[in-house]
Amino acid sequence: MLAHPEPVTGARLAAAVQASGRLLGSEGTLHAVDRMRAELQGLGPLQPLALHPGVSDILVNGPDRVWVDSGHGLELTGIRFAGDAEVQSLATRLVAAGGRRLDDSCPCVDVQLPGYRVHAVLRPVSTGSTLLSIRIHRTRTFTLAELTRTGTLDIECERVLRSIIRHRLNFMVSGATGTGKTTLLSTLLSLSGPRERLVLVEDAAELEPDHPHVVGLQTRHGNVEGTGVLDQTELVRQALRMRPDRLVVGECRGAEVRELLAALNTGHDGAGGTIHANSASGVPARLAALGALAGMSPEAVALQAAAALDVVIHLHRAAGVRTISEVAVLMLSNGQLTAVPALRREGATYRRESGWAELERRLQLRAAAEADDGPAADGPAADGPAADRPATEGPRVTAWQA
Repeated sequence: MLAHPEPVTGARLAAAVQASGRLLGSEGTLHAVDRMRAELQGLGPLQPLALHPGVSDILVNGPDRVWVDSGHGLELTGIRFAGDAEVQSLATRLVAAGGRRLDDSCPCVDVQLPGYRVHAVLRPVSTGSTLLSIRIHRTRTFTLAELTRTGTLDIECERVLRSIIRHRLNFMVSGATGTGKTTLLSTLLSLSGPRERLVLVEDAAELEPDHPHVVGLQTRHGNVEGTGVLDQTELVRQALRMRPDRLVVGECRGAEVRELLAALNTGHDGAGGTIHANSASGVPARLAALGALAGMSPEAVALQAAAALDVVIHLHRAAGVRTISEVAVLMLSNGQLTAVPALRREGATYRRESGWAELERRLQLRAAAEADDGPAADGPAADGPAADRPATEGPRVTAWQA
């Protein structure tokens, strides 16, 4: 079947199964077709795990050690491979589908596939078996009201986040790996005005805001010769030439912090992004470390970040539950960049902290500036716990476009 140039369809797979001469019956034939499709086009033995709606990560540590994260921490599954050769074969096929190679010359590879992000490591770099780490992209974007109902935040925090987006404060979503930074960022971007243009810069395309005008840029790895690299630093420069109303860096993780801070200090407001940090108070140190990669001094990073960024929204995960633990304001104090808490979670509610007055002041300044400029016809939905903007609301079409 694979010798023919025609696409591998369900009908062709069923025909191949029937041509094998085995008496499988209707149910057996369907099962065999599903297995063949998984082996040829999907995740092989891992396909049933990927189809489970709650699974976000699949981790293969060896032929008989397949773990999943379905929101309740890592759990060992009963999935088994015949041996390490089968794991390596699956890893090689997935990497090849992403346009890269996995062999002795490239033993560690990360690729983006439709619906998946795959990272593979071969022996002897892996001290045991071939390693596979698969992050599953869920296409659904949650509304802020849904996150409130599930306990990620409360009504007051929801109102604050709506105000941050409406009044175009620059913000960073921080947290450890797997805390839901990308999910929250997509949700917040969905609140942007329908006539705003969102330009997303990502190492791997994961953001999917529910918005009518989104364009995305994704980094490109080098080829076998090491040429053709396009990193996030260059993509931020390109994004600034694309008339963004909101510039978004999906994950700020390197020297692109210099370009981002420079952009936000030259009139680009309403920007957002994510950053890895253990707490909101750890974000300034993290920014300083990233700035060092771009040749910036800690003093330069502090001065630029204080003028460029307004708010840090920190996520925490415990026992599989993701919550917004803190909303902090970035401020300059004695030449040092600090994150001053404005809202801090205590149990199921939030307590106002010392940074609350400064957060209110910044929101009021933006609101006053918007009032001086006239009504914001393309602003997002009104503040408060009202329903999120309908997804069907689109950009205005002028007479000459009709």
